[in-house]
Amino acid sequence: MTALISHRSPQAVVAWARGRAITARDYVAAVRHMATLLPANTPILNLCWRRHHFAVVLGAALLRGQPLLLPSTRTPEMLQQLCRQYPGLLAVVDEAIDSAGLPQLRYERGPIPAADAPYEVPDIDDNQIAAHVFTSGSTGQPVPHAKHWGLLVRNAQGAGRRVRDWLGTDQPFHVTGTVPAQHMYGFESTVLLPLLNEGVIDASHPFYPADIAAALHDTPAPRLLVTTPFHLRTLLEAQVAVPAVSLLLSATAPLTPQLARQAEETLGAPLLEIYGSTETGQIATRHTSAGELWLTFDGVEIHACTGSAEEPRFAARGGHVEGVVPLGDVLELHSPTRFALLGRHADMVNIAGKRTSLAYLNHQLNSIPGVVDGALYWPQDEQMDAQARIQRPIAFVVAPTLGEAELLHALRERIDPAFMPRPIHFVPRLPRNATGKLPQQALAELARQQHTATPVHPT
Repeated sequence: MTALISHRSPQAVVAWARGRAITARDYVAAVRHMATLLPANTPILNLCWRRHHFAVVLGAALLRGQPLLLPSTRTPEMLQQLCRQYPGLLAVVDEAIDSAGLPQLRYERGPIPAADAPYEVPDIDDNQIAAHVFTSGSTGQPVPHAKHWGLLVRNAQGAGRRVRDWLGTDQPFHVTGTVPAQHMYGFESTVLLPLLNEGVIDASHPFYPADIAAALHDTPAPRLLVTTPFHLRTLLEAQVAVPAVSLLLSATAPLTPQLARQAEETLGAPLLEIYGSTETGQIATRHTSAGELWLTFDGVEIHACTGSAEEPRFAARGGHVEGVVPLGDVLELHSPTRFALLGRHADMVNIAGKRTSLAYLNHQLNSIPGVVDGALYWPQDEQMDAQARIQRPIAFVVAPTLGEAELLHALRERIDPAFMPRPIHFVPRLPRNATGKLPQQALAELARQQHTATPVHPT
């Protein structure tokens, strides 16, 4: 059994919402009230947008022994898919949204407890399934993964030790995030990390640079910003005034060392990247500006497993990892606890006997001055195979100030000629989701829309 939250004092602050402190006593009372509203034996879809509401519904579902369903997106297609898969599904919401016909239960805070009300933090069975977290769909169809409470706690506590090592203080830290709580990274780093390490949840959900700056201004120090390469890059380019940040956390895609150094210099805080997946949870970090090696969390080890000599496979185990979990990445293993990331197995491409990864090619593309955003897509469509377009990656580029000739010249200086993209499509924007990822289906749809058109600059 493990306590729902780590805050020992009823007056300890659990969340910060629009300048208002929500205490541990307030949080536990709201959890108990919300638990009385949840119908028994009903799958719960937690669509609360404000992070402290999400955390209350999480606690209420844990009290009732009902796992949450946490999809990384809430598109009508995804919600209808979940409805078919989980009959009787109920969506808990804190704002008016289209839930694709799903029945809704509105979030309620409940009565505010008296200042002298008893403070008893519920204990949760470590073997209880707390959530079914779905993959993002960036490499295919979303798949649910069961997460047990005890291992989620170990996960968050391991992250908390790493964070406090960098902060150098036991003072409560405030976590502002640009990623949804329903995504595994957002769930771990913006909800569980503060709840289980005496931290404070920033209830806001900023996305644009001005909103991120405003959210940070509204929270006390020390401040942690949990973000993605996409959000971080747009924040730096906007050049908005940001208050002092104590630590930056980034995940969902590898950062370039240049962007990491720029972020540290501009925001005046160290930046840690988080390595992990929906299947494993977060299992390692690296200080990107200082080197390429990742260090696993306490108790977690990476081992080589069955694979080919050309493409060895790796798996994670120990610590909070549930069993032995194969990894989808190509690694260079320095020890069971230190490794370099070379790319994803699904991203490896082979042209004329030469091999590289799409992650490396994307890194080179996005390093070109003038490229605002860019991604390469390796088509898997049979019609494109028949047209021989499978032989080259397709490039989608947001670069308002560059022409195709300039871009090609810069690419030739960075990558082997065998991997030069063909064709190159200049687009106004890429179809990134709320975490800044590019789901494989979205890229495939973009390719279908563009592959017969002549590459032109957007007007």
